[in-house]
Amino acid sequence: MPLLCRTAVLLALVGVALPATAQFGHPLKGTWSGDWGATKDKRTHVVLELNWDGKTITGTINPGPNGVPLQKATLDADTWAVHLEGDGKDASGKTVRYAIDGKLENIGAYQRVLSGTWTEGGTKGDFKVVRN
Repeated sequence: MPLLCRTAVLLALVGVALPATAQFGHPLKGTWSGDWGATKDKRTHVVLELNWDGKTITGTINPGPNGVPLQKATLDADTWAVHLEGDGKDASGKTVRYAIDGKLENIGAYQRVLSGTWTEGGTKGDFKVVRN
């Protein structure tokens, strides 16, 4: 194969690969699902919907009619530590504080993992969510 053809093929392959890596976007952006709980037997399914507007991380814990909007969201890019906070309501309408502290893993993969400590009101447990 002539050198010009090989160069053209190589450039075409690089041209396809670069946009694919750029599609991941901000490390937290996307929908994450998993569970949290105080024990291995008592788990609650959770969904995090996280966005990045170029300056601020925003999102919702368990999006839907009873979703909890995030009031605070931070990412320490040096350690990949994540902190999320929001106020929701329990079944009786009482305010419940959510505080989520975790660490991002598998940063280079599409299905990144976020795990750590989940506090909902007075109950504290561990959590693990995977980006869908």
